[in-house]
Amino acid sequence: MGHRGRDQLTARAGATGRTASQQRAPQRARYLRRARLADLLETIVWLSVALVLALFLADSGLVEFKTVPGAFTAVGIIAGLVGTDLMLIQLLLAARLPVIDRAFGHDRALLVHQRMGKPVFYLISSHVLLLWIGYALTARSNVFAQIWDMFISLPDMKVAYLGYALLAVVVITSLVGVRRKLPYEAWHVVHFLAYAAVLAALPHQFSTGQLFADGTWARYYWLTLYFGVAAALLVYRFIIPVLRTLRHDLRVSNIVNEAPGVYSIEMSGRSLADLPVRGGQFFIWRFWSRGLWWHAHPFSLSAAPGVLRLKVTVRELGGGTAELSSLRIGTRVSIEGPYGLFTDRARTTRRAVAVAAGIGITPIISLLEQGDFGPGEMTVIVRAPDEKGLYLYQELQKLCTKKSATLYVLLGRRPKRGHDSWLPAREASHRMSLSTIVPHVRDADVFVCGPRDWTDLVVEDAKRAGVPRFRIHYERFSW
Repeated sequence: MGHRGRDQLTARAGATGRTASQQRAPQRARYLRRARLADLLETIVWLSVALVLALFLADSGLVEFKTVPGAFTAVGIIAGLVGTDLMLIQLLLAARLPVIDRAFGHDRALLVHQRMGKPVFYLISSHVLLLWIGYALTARSNVFAQIWDMFISLPDMKVAYLGYALLAVVVITSLVGVRRKLPYEAWHVVHFLAYAAVLAALPHQFSTGQLFADGTWARYYWLTLYFGVAAALLVYRFIIPVLRTLRHDLRVSNIVNEAPGVYSIEMSGRSLADLPVRGGQFFIWRFWSRGLWWHAHPFSLSAAPGVLRLKVTVRELGGGTAELSSLRIGTRVSIEGPYGLFTDRARTTRRAVAVAAGIGITPIISLLEQGDFGPGEMTVIVRAPDEKGLYLYQELQKLCTKKSATLYVLLGRRPKRGHDSWLPAREASHRMSLSTIVPHVRDADVFVCGPRDWTDLVVEDAKRAGVPRFRIHYERFSW
């Protein structure tokens, strides 16, 4: 199994002198608090949808169903209300609120955000189409004539049509096939159109129809929701990152070549001990150098956060990463974060298994360095095509020795398409899996970090081994 014999470092788990129940207690308590918080947030989402429907019905909404045109119009209004409510929740998931990050983690929150895109677009599209049909039936005209009449006669409808067009652009660029062809920065700029789409849709909600008339509960609810989402985005996406950047005054202090195309960037600053960051988390970094300032990089810490420095390790993969190796000492650095639930605080039990590929080893190192792992409680599995792909290996090996962790290194190319496996071809051909490498994996937390497709394969293997979903934690280096 690669270099298993050379790299396995073991220690007796019983050396901690604690019983199994004592070992699980702190981790389980943290998990239960997080689970209760996640349940509360999910309940609030469903309550918001129920409240939207209740406000519509309270405003004599059922009366509209007495006629066929009225039924089309009523269903269209319901689709628009629910779609808009979910779209605002979707924006909150991307607002990087600490409470959402603590409950779900950044990766899972953005995954839900992405999956909500199509349902929201379908609801808004149904709203538009059903209103066209309902109004056309009421006016006894054809749909195309009604579309034009609404565009000309109804206040703010031109802006609403523009908002719908912007929303369509956002959804199209979010499709996997389209997204992978766009540079991250271009995709990011396009996604700001979602904010413009919401703003464009806002006027016609309050100027058309009586549902949001002055003095109604619906008007107060929607104004509160809109202003609340806007405030959250403003505070957590802009104000706090700017203030944090100014306070800590991060600057590049050293650049170390780790391997061909791989280098570490060390940064110093003020009051770094006050940063609320844990090993395994990441920041979004912006290096203020000519030609680089407009690139935003989501890099995990590759060393536990310290009082004097922060460290990230970068592999040249395009998108401005190649130019970072030539940064001048003293270059200013701005940050957003920290983000992610990829920390020892996500654990639900004492045992942990960390699986990494390529540059995905960086958060594993900072997690292991800062985490409260006793002897024999941590197993690290590193996969690489060859020894050149073992980034920061000596650092990892020393850290595993210090922590009395077990380290496995799996070298070799993965199987060709049709035999998908996260393991090298040789191990995959022998039907090896996560459970054969780590027999106790079912009773451990599993941390996975690497490319998206590879990470998905490891997660599926962990599920087949019987690891509960809540014990699987992952970060995928993709957008």
